[in-house]
Amino acid sequence: MREFSVRRARTTDVPRIQALVAPLVQERILLGKESVVFYEAVQEFRVVEDADGALIGCGALHVMWEDLGEVRTLAVTTDWLGRGVGHALMDRLVADARELGLSRLFCLTFEVPFFARHGFTDMGSETVDALVYAELVRSHDEGVAEFLDLARVKPNTLGNTRMVKRLV
Repeated sequence: MREFSVRRARTTDVPRIQALVAPLVQERILLGKESVVFYEAVQEFRVVEDADGALIGCGALHVMWEDLGEVRTLAVTTDWLGRGVGHALMDRLVADARELGLSRLFCLTFEVPFFARHGFTDMGSETVDALVYAELVRSHDEGVAEFLDLARVKPNTLGNTRMVKRLV
């Protein structure tokens, strides 16, 4: 029997999500976000609770384009690392992506081995065609700027790897 469960996030989870990711923001592994950003994106999040209802993991799927989504804010509490929580989250986010009709997932990460185990590869200089690029570059979303490797996000992305997974 599983010691945890994955479910869609609710607005009441936002403070717990923020508390979960706060140490990773302090370590500069994740970018900090204002509360309003979490509330605006709560429908993108899945959370993991242990048997006692404590929040032990979270992750989000953000749609960027017709065929492209980004795995964001994937985090697991230290006590639960290596116990399948991240894997369960990734499985759920991939299932969500397929349900939405996406064929590619992007992430920007320091956790290259974890994402590689889940089928992500370094995207190198891969990009999108010129017409899609022209549309995406209009976005104010930092994740889109990271995907496009725009100069304005370079200070925040140093040391991260841009990775992509093709869904079949």
